[in-house]
Amino acid sequence: MRIVILDGYTTNPGDLCWDKLKELGECTIYDRTAPGEVLERAAGAEAILTNKVVINSETMAALPDLKYIGVMATGYNVVDINAARERGIIITNIPAYSTPSVGQMVFAHILNITQQVRHYSEEVSKGNWSKNPDFCFYDTPLIELLGKKIGIVGLGQTGYNTARIAIGFGMKVWAYTSKSRLQLPPEIRKAELDQLFHECDIVSLHCPLNDSTRELINANRLSLMKPTSILINTGRGPLINEQDLANALNTGIIYAAGLDVLSEEPPRADNPLLTARNCFITPHIAWANFEARQRLIHILISNLKAYIDGKPVNVIK
Repeated sequence: MRIVILDGYTTNPGDLCWDKLKELGECTIYDRTAPGEVLERAAGAEAILTNKVVINSETMAALPDLKYIGVMATGYNVVDINAARERGIIITNIPAYSTPSVGQMVFAHILNITQQVRHYSEEVSKGNWSKNPDFCFYDTPLIELLGKKIGIVGLGQTGYNTARIAIGFGMKVWAYTSKSRLQLPPEIRKAELDQLFHECDIVSLHCPLNDSTRELINANRLSLMKPTSILINTGRGPLINEQDLANALNTGIIYAAGLDVLSEEPPRADNPLLTARNCFITPHIAWANFEARQRLIHILISNLKAYIDGKPVNVIK
């Protein structure tokens, strides 16, 4: 079987091993593939593995040997699901591999904002602590998490894991979720979306991106939040109207935002969030620690092996 990885570099820049994958067939691995290179590189392949390279209906029509698309991520919006279904092409994804690392990134952003870690590290490097007459130095608000309300939008695996971490900090957890109250542990309170934005001190986004959630965060919803509130997004960039968020930050409608994803990645130089007040952005790395990428590759190989054995798993319906 011919297997082609179209964009393997972000998953494995050289610190992990593809050998187990190569045991499953004739395997060609490309670090990156431009849209115009897909057909040439994937020609004759029965299995394509992709992270962010788009596989649309036209691509599938031009690849008659294609029988399997393995998405090297949890989200699978890079593949035209309906076109694949019509052609009998199996699509799999990688669920839950980054659950611990995403929760960790959520609180990395929260702690950076509430404790101003970057700011104070820079102030110490500038010598401002050394020049200070007191034993400590602080010139910004410092915020304790104990007793604060955190709203989790989407209580899947990453949302639930983030909620458990928040409970460990002594926070009160509210959740916007399709789960019933009876399905939730007593530490998590079910809330309507607008109520959650109005009441919570921190809101963290963990919902999938679809037509109903695109630009879920906009000027109207941001206006419901407290001026001291914090927005965290480790989900998908298009969940947020970025100009509306930039305006809300710059005018003090909300206090701060911690973002690991943007609507266009890498961002355009004129993205308004790059210069917005109290906006802290990391370059889509919540999933990228060594352990999470190691799990991703293990599941990727297990998915493909299950397909070869005629018993596919993690199939997108």
